[in-house]
Amino acid sequence: MQTGTLIALAIYFIAMLGIGFYAWRKSTADSEGYLLGGRDLGPGVTALSAGASDMSGWLMLGLPGAIFLSGLGQAWIAVGLIIGAYLNYRLVAPRLRTYTELAGDAITVPDFFEERYHDSSHALRLVSALVIIVFFALYTSAGMVAGGKFAVSALGWDYLTGIAVMGGIVVLYTVMGGFLAVSLTDFVQGCIMFVALVLVPVVAWLELGGGFGAGLAAAEASRGLSLTQMIGGEVTLLAIVSAAAWGLGYFGQPHIIVRFMAIRNVRDMPTARRINIGWMAVSLMGAVATGLIGAAYFAANGGAPEDSETVFLLLSKILFHPFIAGFVLAAVLAAIMSTISSQLLVTSSSLTEDIYKTFLNREASERTLVTIGRAMVVLVSLVAALLALDPDSTVLGIVGNAWAGFGAAFGPAVLFSLRWKRTTRQGVLAGMVVGALVVVGWILAGWSDAMYEIVPGFIASSLAIWLVSRATAAPSEAIERQFDEAAAAAQGA
Repeated sequence: MQTGTLIALAIYFIAMLGIGFYAWRKSTADSEGYLLGGRDLGPGVTALSAGASDMSGWLMLGLPGAIFLSGLGQAWIAVGLIIGAYLNYRLVAPRLRTYTELAGDAITVPDFFEERYHDSSHALRLVSALVIIVFFALYTSAGMVAGGKFAVSALGWDYLTGIAVMGGIVVLYTVMGGFLAVSLTDFVQGCIMFVALVLVPVVAWLELGGGFGAGLAAAEASRGLSLTQMIGGEVTLLAIVSAAAWGLGYFGQPHIIVRFMAIRNVRDMPTARRINIGWMAVSLMGAVATGLIGAAYFAANGGAPEDSETVFLLLSKILFHPFIAGFVLAAVLAAIMSTISSQLLVTSSSLTEDIYKTFLNREASERTLVTIGRAMVVLVSLVAALLALDPDSTVLGIVGNAWAGFGAAFGPAVLFSLRWKRTTRQGVLAGMVVGALVVVGWILAGWSDAMYEIVPGFIASSLAIWLVSRATAAPSEAIERQFDEAAAAAQGA
């Protein structure tokens, strides 16, 4: 590894730890500060934090790799994600920010469900916390896999060393600064990712010059694909629906919607929405372009990656001076680390607030809760690292499974809770259980290649909520009137 690259990466790591130290001094005195940043995020930090924590290593590794290998048909994932993110800001964000403050100042998703329906049995809190713990262990392991692949391809390190170093730095700044550290580092990482995803495909295109067409023809010949397949022209309607259905997952991703709960004011939502959607559109187009131009570049010049998910890494090393390459490669680390830190914190929040405080120690002091939260970050990171020990795992595949699990279990529950006042506690509980089970069953049955598991899971969960809510007693009119008034207050956002 070139010295210049190592220096650039060292600067990046030091900056992330510095932000963690700043956040530790500023906002970790109590559990709301440590787990939700005191509900004081500005729109810019909210937008880029949500985007960076959302995209993860699959944006820099998984999506370019899928395009590199299979052509533009995989770009429907990007289309679905942009639509889903926009609708999330429209249908969920303003009401969730208002409702969570009204619902006992809820600071976690399980906390919101319990307070929203006055569930004294704690069944909603327990089931939703278990969903978060199980699926985030899987999701976080995808980030660890991405970190290991980065270490092997970009730095020449051992796979396990990469997991240990990257995971250790993420855990350190998350333990120190909590939600504020995660959000501020996400903001910086989002900026780095944006620049890199514009820079790499543009420079690769310029290097190809007039040889893009010839390179693409060589790529299709080497893969046995026709040109129309390479540019996505022979994709079936079922494949398009399956890929675009990724957008359904947004409504139920705890590490994303928790940003809506933390923004300082609901009136900042339109600004956050515009920043986030613009960032997403450019970043996703850059990832798609990297995969397609990368296919043409390596077909024309040789040296194609053995693992298609490392195409962005190899282009960065080939095209740039080592020092500049270090900052470009830091974008991959940014994508990986921003998501891991967010997921660690959300899982820690559930273990602390929804399991420890609710079932084990209801009288725990704020100091104790912050300490337990930090311990849980370390514990979850160790479990995720163990799940990531297989270097042959695909980042996109693991992320897809976890994304579907959250989208089906929580997405309909969040939407119904915010948009349909006839929704009942029993309906939400049924929807979460049915959605999660259908996704897991669909994966185990091996049907994911035919249709992405989030589609049947989301439909089944929605039907369960509607049917069970209709069959059970309606919520108190007085309670629903409160939320109607809160919804009216959020309507202008």
